[in-house]
Amino acid sequence: MSEVITAAVAALSAKVAGFDGVAKFVIPGEGAIMIDAAGVRAADEPADVTLTAEAEVFRAILEGEMNATAAFMTGKLAVEGNMGLAMQLGAALG
Repeated sequence: MSEVITAAVAALSAKVAGFDGVAKFVIPGEGAIMIDAAGVRAADEPADVTLTAEAEVFRAILEGEMNATAAFMTGKLAVEGNMGLAMQLGAALG
């Protein structure tokens, strides 16, 4: 597992304490992170919503330097699947 994924799992675990649905964050070249009712873990499994962003965009969202909605609107964050769940996750990330 890459250091980027390890750090992202730790950061997401602190922000999201379980999620009503299954979400996947994909960081190209690094790996994927799953978020569901069981918590946050490094894995690449089927999901209700998949969010894809480069490592620096994902880091900025987690650190509060970039709004997830703004990242989506500017094409820096791609969303496939259940947009409602994506919005819930964006709200949880702050």
